Order: sequence, then C-alpha cells, then structure tokens
Amino acid sequence: MSSRIALLRGINVGGNNTFPMARQRTLMAELGFEGVTVHLQSGNIVFADPGTPPDQTARALEDAFAADLGFSVPVMVRTRDELAAVVDANPYPAAAAEPKTLHVIFLSDAPTDTSALDALDPAAYAPEEFRLIGREIYLFCPYGIGRSKLAAKLTNSRLGVTATARNWNTVTKLLALADT
Repeated sequence: MSSRIALLRGINVGGNNTFPMARQRTLMAELGFEGVTVHLQSGNIVFADPGTPPDQTARALEDAFAADLGFSVPVMVRTRDELAAVVDANPYPAAAAEPKTLHVIFLSDAPTDTSALDALDPAAYAPEEFRLIGREIYLFCPYGIGRSKLAAKLTNSRLGVTATARNWNTVTKLLALADT
C-alpha cells in the first residue's frame, strides 16, 4: 500500500468545526484505512491507501466526515510522491531555512482561470511573494503569515477552488511521516 496525505480545511480553527484528533483516527480506522497518523490539530492525516485515486478518496472522506460531524469538511488528498514533488518544486529554497516564512497552499484543482492571481501586483506586496505551480501555491511571507496582506488575497473565492495552507514545517513533517 502507498501512503496518502489528507489535508482537511477549516477544522479546529478558533474553536469552530471541532474535529478532535482521536476522532479523526477512529473514523479513518472505521472507514478501513490502516496506518493512520494524525499530525497536529489542524487536519493532517497520513494513512495507507490501497490505491484508490486521491480525488476519489477525498470525496469519500468528505462524505464520511460530514455524516459523522454534521458539517462539511473539505479534504484534499495527495500521494506520498505528489507531496515529495511539492517539496522538490519549492521555488523559495532559501526560505526553507526559516520554515515559518514559507507556506504551501494546497488546492483541490489547478485553477482554470488565473486572471485573479495574474492581477495581483507583486510590487504592492513586496517582499512577500507567491508562485502557482500546478495545484499548489507557494507563499513566502518573510514577516509571517499573520501580518500578510498577500495571504488574504489567496482565498477560495479568488481562486475558484478549495484551498488550505500548511507551513513548511508541516509539509516536510507530513512527507517524513509518509515515508515511515
């Protein structure tokens, strides 16, 4: 079996949409997934998958979570190799030395219309930067994401797809977990 990584959007944020880690593990096991590891409260689940396509797994998890919790939880699933490719494609390698300045925004699909992103004037947000590569946006925020004006512009409604962000520490930890 190969490793999969489920990235849940919008849970356990500000006391809303509570989905305890223990319940995440239990529900994944009840769904038949093995080798389940939950990393952090923000919805990062590494598990073994018998080869189901990631988008099909994501839909099944969304349906099961909604039925169990009573609210919608958008889920993006990446294979171990897809996550490794995300790490390898990092367009800001120097930022990896300060991992809290680098984030990856995982998208449900590659945006079909990038005009909203293209319209963002890089000079207006400097020294912050972003780069869209496939289904991920790499976001470099040298002063942190909490003060970022650019991060606020990279939203679901602007992108036309579901998005969830993880800092570089989390991304590389998830890859390490997928390799164990």
